[in-house]
Amino acid sequence: MRKSPNIIVTGTPGVGKTSHAELLAEKTGLQHLAINKVAEEQNCYDGRDEELQTWIVDEDKLLDALEAEVPAGGYILDWHACDLFPKSWIDLVVVLRCDSTVLYDRLTSRNYSSKKLEENIDAEIMQVILEEAWESYDGEIVIEMQSDSLENIDENVERIQTWFEQWKKDHAEEDKD
Repeated sequence: MRKSPNIIVTGTPGVGKTSHAELLAEKTGLQHLAINKVAEEQNCYDGRDEELQTWIVDEDKLLDALEAEVPAGGYILDWHACDLFPKSWIDLVVVLRCDSTVLYDRLTSRNYSSKKLEENIDAEIMQVILEEAWESYDGEIVIEMQSDSLENIDENVERIQTWFEQWKKDHAEEDKD
């Protein structure tokens, strides 16, 4: 039995995953794992997509790199995908959403190529990550949150922190039984 939950913070690039995850880690004491950094540090790549200017992640190798620690709990997994993480590892899936005009501005400021920009805006409009989360996890652990402003981030983190505190209480009671 885990003593701390694992939370995925996911969404299209530019929706505020890292901002949410860092603040949430600060408030809860959970460890923030930026999955793209783990993939880089553990060399979990299977090539590069030059057209999109991005690395192709070897998901099996990535899971192997995470397998020793993550199942025990206490992590915030920050990545643009969620369907590769086993259900047994995850207690809450937070799907961040963003208005397409706000997202366009954020991705443009990152100097995304027009193809990469278009692909990510389309993915957000079509709710690709949200659908992926619903298909991969039980509906009661998937929550959708708007992330257009700093105020949204504060509200979302407060809501997740409340969930975290309740999770801890519920699991402390289970341990007593």
